[in-house]
Amino acid sequence: MNYLELTPLLWLGSLVAGLLGAMTGLGGGIVITPLLALAFKVDIHYAMGASLVSVIATSSGAAAAYVKEGFTNMRIGMFLEIATTVGAVAGATLATHLPASQIAIIFGVVLLYSAYASTRKISAHAKAPADRIATRLRLDSQYPTTAGPQSYHVRGVPLGFGLMFGAGTLSGLLGIGSGAMKVIAMDQAMHVPFKVSTTTSNFMIGVTAAASAGVYLQRGYIDPGLAMPVMLGVLQGSLIGARVLPKTRTAKLRLLFGAVVAVLAVEMIYHGITGRI
Repeated sequence: MNYLELTPLLWLGSLVAGLLGAMTGLGGGIVITPLLALAFKVDIHYAMGASLVSVIATSSGAAAAYVKEGFTNMRIGMFLEIATTVGAVAGATLATHLPASQIAIIFGVVLLYSAYASTRKISAHAKAPADRIATRLRLDSQYPTTAGPQSYHVRGVPLGFGLMFGAGTLSGLLGIGSGAMKVIAMDQAMHVPFKVSTTTSNFMIGVTAAASAGVYLQRGYIDPGLAMPVMLGVLQGSLIGARVLPKTRTAKLRLLFGAVVAVLAVEMIYHGITGRI
């Protein structure tokens, strides 16, 4: 099957991935990589390259809409991007030295915990006391709700920063945006409201993916004929997701997030054990 025949299928699959990525903060890349490698039999390195390009598109498409709506905390995103960018470069550099199957198993286990943690409700994020580091960095903010603007305090900044380095490393190793770890770090470790976590994750994953993509581009693993329909599909899907998210209830969004991450975790572990990824 040539690129002309593949393009509509790639676009459709990428559209769904982009919608899912924008709605959950995962980033479409976590779906794109197994989709290309398993369904379309694309070499895993080229799949990762196209995935990183799609992640950049997801972030670019959804982030602008989320910032306009007032959900994204740009100060948190820009601060944590320091850790994710350094981790992404390190992960991409290590990608050729570590077996992808072993990394996939480890990542699957991390995702299983992420799925469990995302379904646990943390009460009173907005009522948490002020954190000294967050206050000095001016990370506290507010986000829109049906009852009006809701303020919140950020906690656990050092822990969140460390987790972001790990998220960036996984991004470089697996060719994904590692939005799952970003959301968990902000929601669970830093007590950032879930909708703010997902939208800020979308804001961040583009920078993380761009840092990794530079390494993949240098190695010749980004094919324009493959990356273009994937990027367009993910971009359109992310724009649709950005419009739907503000109308979605947080409880339902958590369940969707947990279910998607659990399925991806099982898939990653299975293909890691069987050596298919």
